[in-house]
Amino acid sequence: MEQLDVMFPIVHGALGEDGSIQGLLKIANLPFIGPDVLGSAICMDKDIAKRLMQGAGINVTRGKAYTNTQRDKINYAELTADLGESMLIKPANLGSSVGVNNVSTKEEFEKAINTAFEYDHKVIIEETLVGREIEFSVLGNENPKVSLPGEVLVETELYSYESKYMDEDNSKFAIPAELPKGKIKEMQQVALKAFETLQCEGLARVDFFLTDYGQIYVNELNTLPSFAKTSIYPKLWEVSGIDYSDLITHLIDLAIERYNRQESLKSSIRNVSL
Repeated sequence: MEQLDVMFPIVHGALGEDGSIQGLLKIANLPFIGPDVLGSAICMDKDIAKRLMQGAGINVTRGKAYTNTQRDKINYAELTADLGESMLIKPANLGSSVGVNNVSTKEEFEKAINTAFEYDHKVIIEETLVGREIEFSVLGNENPKVSLPGEVLVETELYSYESKYMDEDNSKFAIPAELPKGKIKEMQQVALKAFETLQCEGLARVDFFLTDYGQIYVNELNTLPSFAKTSIYPKLWEVSGIDYSDLITHLIDLAIERYNRQESLKSSIRNVSL
């Protein structure tokens, strides 16, 4: 029976990006592309990821997280007083903007909370930031590098699932994004810090909000960004000097490199006398 060289998980969301399939591949002793179990699990849980980034001094949007057992503690009046009338509500463990809603009234708020809890046992309620959506691609293991920036240009208020995958007319990118060189360098450094803080390897896309006042906030890290026709991750590397074919080859090499590094570690203790 022939042994597979490398696995490239292309499953988004739960079981695909949350460390589950990564753990299965480790048990099967197969090299795979993308972050390991820990990095995948951390980045999937947006609440935990934000806490770790805050601890590392990285700016993230203000917000609060609630589990299903804490629903009675969700107080609309208190949240609007703290975060403002416009809020973003989303499942903590999901992707592709599924279950995400921007709200500005109590009725919209309550409906969005119910929707988010349909997808996860924990929801995040955040302030709504007004600014540009800037993204960077990160590539590497122990010495990762960061691409040039791209900007998401959507005609809808929210970069929704439909905008990302079903409506190319409302899903456009400026690649590279028009930013001052100093701001690009600053954001690249933050992207790299977030990548390392959240224990990522192989690849990730780092999503930012850039306000009109020049403040930068990390929104999230996507550990298995799409490689579809409209995908920004490979496009950013293309303008940064790595074409699609070379990018795939590089990802394969990174997966094998990590696998060999981990295989060199001892996994058991023998001949130990008590």
